[in-house]
Amino acid sequence: MKGGPSQEDIRRHNLGALLRFVHLRGPASRATLAESLGLNRSTIMALTADLTAAGLVREELPRKPGRRAGRPSLVVRPESTRVYVLAFDVGVDRLVVARVGLGGEVLDRREGARDRGADASDLVTALVSAARSLVRKAGRDAVCVGAAVAFPGIVRRADDAIMFGPNLDIGDLSLGEALSRRLGLGIPVAVCNDADLGALAEHERGAGVGCDNLIYLHGDVGVGGGIIVGGRLLGGDQGFGGEIGHMVVNPGGRPCACGAQGCLEAEVGERTLLAHAEREEGPDGREAVRAVVEAADWGDIVAREALHRVGTWLGIGVANLVNVFNPGLVVFGGTLRDVYLGSAAQVRSVLATNALAASREKVRLRTAALGDDTTLVGAAEFAFTEVLADPVQVLARLKAPEDTPVL
Repeated sequence: MKGGPSQEDIRRHNLGALLRFVHLRGPASRATLAESLGLNRSTIMALTADLTAAGLVREELPRKPGRRAGRPSLVVRPESTRVYVLAFDVGVDRLVVARVGLGGEVLDRREGARDRGADASDLVTALVSAARSLVRKAGRDAVCVGAAVAFPGIVRRADDAIMFGPNLDIGDLSLGEALSRRLGLGIPVAVCNDADLGALAEHERGAGVGCDNLIYLHGDVGVGGGIIVGGRLLGGDQGFGGEIGHMVVNPGGRPCACGAQGCLEAEVGERTLLAHAEREEGPDGREAVRAVVEAADWGDIVAREALHRVGTWLGIGVANLVNVFNPGLVVFGGTLRDVYLGSAAQVRSVLATNALAASREKVRLRTAALGDDTTLVGAAEFAFTEVLADPVQVLARLKAPEDTPVL
């Protein structure tokens, strides 16, 4: 028989719970922490002391006077500038690298366009260069506790191997290993599907806060998806779950980069929208998608028809998802955020016709509250996972300023 948790296990769990609370919800008084975590004040005091000694949080008097008489409860704040992660967002057309502090504060960032014809070595060089400049600007006592990449492709969870990236082919490159080796910070760099991270971000910090069953649909050139069930990301057997973009909605329809026909990605992706809008020969990328939506708003009949056609297939895809997963919320992010805003009436009409009444009754359709940074925020949250699970031990293992290379 397996014994119950030890005192050390309980302490580790409580330290993680307290740190996670202030990381996600912001500074909180000892009284609020005790009430929210179901722990007594003396336990909160001891946990806070341990986290303060490790350099993860600090305590200070409240900045605004309280309403209660007597001595005010100290406020616990995350050490945002001293404990940080590196978040990489790899899009087909753009790259973003950010230094994100504990508590979710974006301390610094680098962003630039990516040439669709650039090769894998150029990608790694650009990411490493941006990350090094961010690390150099961090304080001498600052510690990087994790790093993660949001990547538009199918990623195997066991080893972060990119199995398929139809719109951004990097060949046999082990992206995480290459970044970790080149950065030389002594930490692994995780690689995750961008839509999965988008779902995580919107669930924890965006439109889905408080909703434990949601679906996130992400558009870049293609379409990806992340599914939160019971508050947890649905990964499947090898981490390939949630490939919503390759759900067939129109058998015999437009060819998809995956080799099938009529996938959701093929029917609502960037190339299809631009083709329907008769803009195939013009610029591409997210600004081109937004231009179609803007033109439709101004009365362009061709643009309106393009959004109507794409909205029909998007509505069918959403109806299928609502029938299968019964989510409380569907969130549209990336370029699908703009597409949905331009075709919301059609999407909702198709949903009303094709989804089961019981399943669609309470589902809400929303755009990503985190905007273009949804997948970047998701990468940061994933990078914080380990330190939030075992704060003191992880930081003790990583915190060696004298050994940290100067980049």
